[in-house]
Parts: sequence; C-alpha cells; structure tokens
Amino acid sequence: MKKRLFTPGPTPVPENVMLRMAAPIIHHRNPEFVEILSRVHADLKYLFQTEQPVVVLSSSGTGGMEATVTSLFSPGDKLITVNGGKFGERWGQLAKTFTGNCVELTVEWGTAVQPEQILEALKNNPDTKGVLITHSETSTGTATDIKAIAQIVRENSDALICVDGITAVGAHEVRFDEWGLDACVTGSQKGLMMPPGLAMIALSERAAKAIEASKTPNYYFSLKKALKSHAKDDTPYTPAVSLVIGLDESLQMIKAEGIENVWKRHERLANACREGCAALGMKLFSNSPSFAVTPVWLPEGVDWKTFNKALKSDNGITVAAGQDEYKGKIFRISHLGFYDELDMLLVIGALEFTLKQIGHPFEYGSGVSAVQKAFLS
Repeated sequence: MKKRLFTPGPTPVPENVMLRMAAPIIHHRNPEFVEILSRVHADLKYLFQTEQPVVVLSSSGTGGMEATVTSLFSPGDKLITVNGGKFGERWGQLAKTFTGNCVELTVEWGTAVQPEQILEALKNNPDTKGVLITHSETSTGTATDIKAIAQIVRENSDALICVDGITAVGAHEVRFDEWGLDACVTGSQKGLMMPPGLAMIALSERAAKAIEASKTPNYYFSLKKALKSHAKDDTPYTPAVSLVIGLDESLQMIKAEGIENVWKRHERLANACREGCAALGMKLFSNSPSFAVTPVWLPEGVDWKTFNKALKSDNGITVAAGQDEYKGKIFRISHLGFYDELDMLLVIGALEFTLKQIGHPFEYGSGVSAVQKAFLS
C-alpha cells in the first residue's frame, strides 16, 4: 500500500529535493557550499519578501522561536503573547522562561485574535517591548491577520513584532518589509517541502539593533552570531549541510512557480478541502481558517481511534489528530507544501472510503464531487 502524508509537518518531500540531499556530503567551509548557502540566503529574501537578512539555524522551528526571544529581548522586558492554541501558548512559555514578564492574551481555540484586542493590551501596557504572535496556528488551523496587527502595533508603540510563521510562510501571503515585521520564523518541514531540521528567521533593522542591546544569555541560539556569519555567507556552527542543499532545491521550485502563485495554490486547495469535508457532513473547526491545514470535527458517533485506524491502516492516509482538550474530537488535514488539486480529491476520496468502512452514513461521492466543483468553478 502506498502511504500518503497529510499532516501539517512533516509534509511530503519532492523527489528532486530528496535526490539533492542524497548526493555525497560536502564540507561546509568549502567554496561549493558557500555558493549554495549564498543562493539560499538570496532566495529566502524572496520567500519572505524582504531585503533584510534571513538567517538559517540547524534546529526545529521552536529553536527559531527561542532564538528570537533570547536574542531580541532582555530579562524583565515585557512581552505580549497570544494563546489561541499550542503554538501561541509556546510563545508565552518562552517569554515567561527568558524575560519573566509576559502579558498573555487568551482567545478561544479556533478563533483569531483581533487587532483591537492587541491595541487594548498595548494601551494597558505602554512599556511593552515585543508582541509575539502566531500567523497560522497549526493546532487549530486558524489564521490571524498579521498585516492589520502589525499596523496597529507600529502606530501605537515601539514594540518589536515577532511572528511565528512556521505554517504560514509558503502558504499565506507574507510581506515582511511592507508589513513592518521585525522577526518572522519558519521551519523546513512545512511550506518549504523539506524534512525537519532547519529554522529560518527574517530580521529587520530594528531587530538587529535590539540584538546588539540584548542582555539575555545565549550561545548556540545567538542571532548576533548568526547575523555576523550571514554577512559572510557562513554559519557560526556546523550547519545541517544536506538539509541546506535540499533547501536550495525547494526554493528553486518556489521561485519557478512564483511566490504569489504558491499563495494562491494553497488558498485554492484549502477552499476545496473545506468544501469536500462540508459535503460529507463534517463541521469545520476554525472561524478564521488557515490555508495550511483544515481541522474538522469528527462526525457525531464516530470514534477517533476506529476512524484513524481505518484511514491509516486500510487506506494509507496519515492525518493529524486534535491536541489537548480537542484530542479525539477533531482531526487536521494538511494542504501545506507539496500538494496539488489531485491530492485533495484523493484525501477526500479516502475519507469517503473510511466513513463507509466504519458504517457512518453519508451520500457516496458527495465529498469528491464538491472538491471537483470547487476546482472547476
């Protein structure tokens, strides 16, 4: 049975990317690798739509988030974070760990924080040094209007705007310079169509100044060191050489498609996936859906373990489960990275097979038909 991955990280890796990574290893200080890293640095600017440096760390996306907090801020700095899911919660945990001064806004899972909520928090906390926010909350499939929030922050404070773009970059419109962002993190195993292991962080001029002033101890995750090495198309420590080479290939694919076409493709796939799920009688979870992943409620009376076993064991499809209080209640279908229209037909068709196997009533073909109509309309 062919196994197919529909999780929002790791996501499928194209064959040409895997082939590049399978080539014999090269040394990270020789001219061949320097040339590759230089091209990666340039192409990451295109991905983030920035003229500012984008550094590459050998870590998961969480490492990039930690590097952002420890490098841009000092102990005692007040940070506003938004907890609307597992990864917004993570911003808060990092802030509490490293600055010890966190104002955490809590919003219901599946709901996006609104600009006016950020504005109120800023007015109540005029000494805020940073606003840490999630663009696409992977645990809930919820997208936040980063452009509008960044404008609110810029107009009402000097706080740095730090964005978890881990499942947003490559799926949602991100214009780092135009929107006035200061730090934006992503990970290799999401929209970049790579295995896990790399974090990329775009950094503004304001962020670079804050990095120079930061008093938080760090070592491996020092963005001060990373920026210094970046200027020479180098890295402060041994990078994940094969992953950087694969990243070079994936960025070439994104450039060939065109970043705006990449954004539009994700929107189209997300809309079709949602139409297919709705046609099968499944309710969508988020009121502000992400283009990276679609979470849906399990149909009434359907047991998650039975459903997931049939989907994975009998149909070869792996989706992501719900988290925390939504474990066993929702599941999440990815359309992030290396997916196309036929993939959406396939996963909705597999859902139909699975629902039939476990005896849940629905109109045969309704999901697949809805996906087809979404693409053909």
